[in-house]
Amino acid sequence: EQHLYEIYIFVTLLIFSIKNISVNIATWGTPVQSTLAYNWYAQNALDGLSFKKPSSSCSSTDNQTNPWWRVDLSSVYRVSRVVITNRLDCCPEKIDGAEIRIGNSLENNGNNNPICAVISSIPAGVSSTYTCNNMDGRYVSLFIPGDSRILTLCEVEVYGEVNNSPHTVLARI
Repeated sequence: EQHLYEIYIFVTLLIFSIKNISVNIATWGTPVQSTLAYNWYAQNALDGLSFKKPSSSCSSTDNQTNPWWRVDLSSVYRVSRVVITNRLDCCPEKIDGAEIRIGNSLENNGNNNPICAVISSIPAGVSSTYTCNNMDGRYVSLFIPGDSRILTLCEVEVYGEVNNSPHTVLARI
């Protein structure tokens, strides 16, 4: 038991001695989306498999008004950038016009939070990076305003500073 405590202290000190770490914090979160098309679940956008089998490794909503996808990071993080990977097989326009929103509110499913960026388009199979200037937030949402829209995401990565709470950091190890 004493040995485990010493390891805990060592790991805690090691983590806090490293400054400005940027990690993909989305993988720690819980994703949800407004609707489900086929088996294109929200968590597929966090699986790291965007180029292997697009039909089983992307998320997609049904055709609807104002589709959205959101990840709950469980804590507030300072988000530096968001990387979005579009599907490779077809239909790259299903991301066009998506707003990346970051904040702490679930009002309107998180879609009223401040905008980090608006995606004009991403070519098929390409990953695009959007700088968020260290926006603070627990929720990262992608939202396409408008009627008869479909939101498809093959990978979402959220990079930010590791929270300085030892409980949060050590829970992630």
